[in-house]
Amino acid sequence: MQTALIVLAAGQGTRMNSDLPKVLHPLAGVPLLTHALRAGAALEPARTVIVAGHGAEAVSAAARAECSEGVIVVQQEQKGTAHAVAQAAPVLEGFSGDALVLYGDTPFIRAETLEAMRAARAEHDIVVLGFEAADPGRYGRLVMAGARLERIVEYKDASAVERAITLCNSGVLCADSATLMELVAAVGDDNEAGEYYLTDIVALARARGLSAGVVRCDESETLGVNSRAELAAAEAAFQARARAEAFENGVTLVAPETVHFALDSWVGRDSVIGPNVVFGPGVTVESGAEIRAFCHLEGCHISRGAVVGPFARLRPGAELAEDVRVGNFVEVKNAIIDEGAKVNHLSYIGDAHLGAGANIGAGTITCNYDGVSKHRTEIGAGAFIGSDTMLVAPVTVGEGAMTASGSVITRDVPEGALGLSRAPQENKPGFAARFFARLRGARTDSRGESGDS
Repeated sequence: MQTALIVLAAGQGTRMNSDLPKVLHPLAGVPLLTHALRAGAALEPARTVIVAGHGAEAVSAAARAECSEGVIVVQQEQKGTAHAVAQAAPVLEGFSGDALVLYGDTPFIRAETLEAMRAARAEHDIVVLGFEAADPGRYGRLVMAGARLERIVEYKDASAVERAITLCNSGVLCADSATLMELVAAVGDDNEAGEYYLTDIVALARARGLSAGVVRCDESETLGVNSRAELAAAEAAFQARARAEAFENGVTLVAPETVHFALDSWVGRDSVIGPNVVFGPGVTVESGAEIRAFCHLEGCHISRGAVVGPFARLRPGAELAEDVRVGNFVEVKNAIIDEGAKVNHLSYIGDAHLGAGANIGAGTITCNYDGVSKHRTEIGAGAFIGSDTMLVAPVTVGEGAMTASGSVITRDVPEGALGLSRAPQENKPGFAARFFARLRGARTDSRGESGDS
């Protein structure tokens, strides 16, 4: 049976105290919304509907970046969760299959849990995701009658007996799409907040003779983010889980509490990650590589045996082949570095291709930007780039060629040749002694005193 995904991303998140829509706050390097969309994508939904509201333009852009086939609908007025789901009705008109409701601020729902909910639809008309809470607090309670769910009671409306229930509502549910929209349309706003609650559909379904059931998950999956403190707690939870997975996969983390992963970080076995390494989105580290302390990686690929850092930055498009060396205070962007090449210190390599075994001296810069456009630098295999070389792109240094230290290279250097571009050196005997004597004398005259300060 086909499945449609409805992701609610309309909330303003006033407790965040932010101009940024709540679902766009980053967790593990990507917006909260991305986590929900990726969990739902594991079901291979036939349709995906994102319900935006506050900051709809920005939310829509983030949603399309992750799910280009998704349809964005806008909840113009914030009238509750049932009202938000109802905004998806026109998109799902005539759809034959289940609809699964997720929340853009609940990032840890596992794909396996969603699969279990979809499977449970064989037994129930509506399936709700619940969890046993260590401290139920103000969560809505799931009132059961044996294996069947009778109703969901909000905390403020619950009796003392109902408040003693520890089985709580996550808000995530699954039902036949047409049935869900019929029930949502029947929800009223006769409550203190004057809102349309999605939770009311369970009681409405039971009154119609439909069945409702519960799939249970661990409480940690249902963690929602409504404040900066909760966002920090979610980040800590994600990082703890990511580090544990890295250990299980055979990765060495020298100081694990200082390593920060992104949602899609991939690190192969026998790799070594030093202290204070930060992974941005889109990083792959192959088996046996080493990332030394204080490196920042984003959108890059690091092959087996490569060594990066310490204090290196790899930006999007950096491709390091096997046994490459990128050392301290080196930045690489949109550049391919072939096997065995070395950029050991204090250099910028951007929009470039370095051939196998090339050696880049300290202080080298590929001058790739002319103020309007980016240009590429090509450095051949085995080339030797002297320290403090400025390579003004577009330019090519041929295979086995070299540049002299301190050169500004503006023309191609042929294979095996030396590129040299320096002003002639001139030595002036005695100049330094006379120069400093004159300066010291001028300072004595102006102050009426001499000596260093």
